[in-house]
Amino acid sequence: MLFFEKRLRRAVKLFLLYCIVAATVATAPAQRSSGSSASYRLKPDEATFLEDLSRRSFRFFQEQADPQTGLVRDRARTDGTPHREAQNKIASIAATGFGLTAWCIAAERGWVSKQEARERVLAALRFFADRQEHKEGWFYHFVNVRTGEREWKSELSSIDTTLLLGGVLTARGYFQTDREIVRLATKIYHRVDFQWMLNGHPHLLSHGWRPESGFIQHRWGDYSESALLYLLAIGSPTHPIPAESWYAWKRDWITYGEYKYLSAPAPLFIHQYSHAWVDFRGRRESKPPSVDYFENSVIATRAHRAFCLDLAKEFPGYTENMWGITASDTAKGYHAWGGPPRRGPIDGSVVPCAAGGSLMFAPEITVPALREMKEKLGEKIYGRYGFTDAFNPNTGWVNPDVIGIDVGIILLSAENLRSGNVWLWFKRNPEPEDALRRVGLLRQGKRG
Repeated sequence: MLFFEKRLRRAVKLFLLYCIVAATVATAPAQRSSGSSASYRLKPDEATFLEDLSRRSFRFFQEQADPQTGLVRDRARTDGTPHREAQNKIASIAATGFGLTAWCIAAERGWVSKQEARERVLAALRFFADRQEHKEGWFYHFVNVRTGEREWKSELSSIDTTLLLGGVLTARGYFQTDREIVRLATKIYHRVDFQWMLNGHPHLLSHGWRPESGFIQHRWGDYSESALLYLLAIGSPTHPIPAESWYAWKRDWITYGEYKYLSAPAPLFIHQYSHAWVDFRGRRESKPPSVDYFENSVIATRAHRAFCLDLAKEFPGYTENMWGITASDTAKGYHAWGGPPRRGPIDGSVVPCAAGGSLMFAPEITVPALREMKEKLGEKIYGRYGFTDAFNPNTGWVNPDVIGIDVGIILLSAENLRSGNVWLWFKRNPEPEDALRRVGLLRQGKRG
């Protein structure tokens, strides 16, 4: 009799637990998630594939960075051969941020010696700390790879400087006992005047500044890739902006079929870039609408796949494991395209970094997608630096280039899936961690 009473009590407890969980799920703002990537276990052949993809991706940053300045080219040919000088000289400070992080990954995985990684990181940090042109700590978007001089009349970019800082602070976290790296990285970050980039607004940061025309009128006022920008600004010990800035930008929701998630009508990369460095797992805002941003990106990835499958009626090249559209090259030039909702002149192309940048969110759908791309098209799309930037399975077009930020988001997302190391190294920096606390992005179950 005692045995049955114990079984009954246990059944009641399980039922009550089920009710609590069900009620929590029912009231959560984001819906239809497959759960955290932490629960996903890579199969041996998947791990082998990601190791090869990651090493090839790192090779881009190893070969396409100037050893003296540390600046990384914006793009390269898929086989590593140089562009004509007009393009070959162009470096991207955002790609350089991914590159600094890439050297930390390579050193930890033994692809290069830690000493070699240290020397390459030091060269970049010395250049940005003491030689690279800046205004109030902000850097130009595109610069000459050898001299650092401004190119293409580009803007002092708030978001591209942010992506550079992601790499700078990752290096500070990885080489945390190296006094020179810590000193230089701290100098670069603490010099950035975030208050200046507000340009008179109490909370919202400008997209940038040009010497010819002054501040860009557009501000970071919607949900986008700017989450890292705001955390670095709020956490700055020298030029901080108010913590209220986090809640000043609009929070619009997209519903697509069964999926509902916070997003602007923008390409998928807005759900990836900040997460490459900031570990949002298990954090939820303490104020309404109480968003769990990691879970939100999981849902955005799954909704994007569903969107691509719905496009298969128009473009039959999209299949269960052949999908993904985000800002990239196209057969007719560069486009910021994707969805949902449908954005840009979609022509049936596939952009591997759409799935690749979301490896850390939804590996159960992104790993099979990347593997099938490689298995079906092989060397046509998979070469010296991993995947080409884009290809069209309907027309046979294959991009002859890779783009640094797209290679970078694949590498960092893969590493976070495999080890969580980029998140770990970045978390060693106290300033963004303090910002997370100040805006109320708390680990669920914790207060204060």
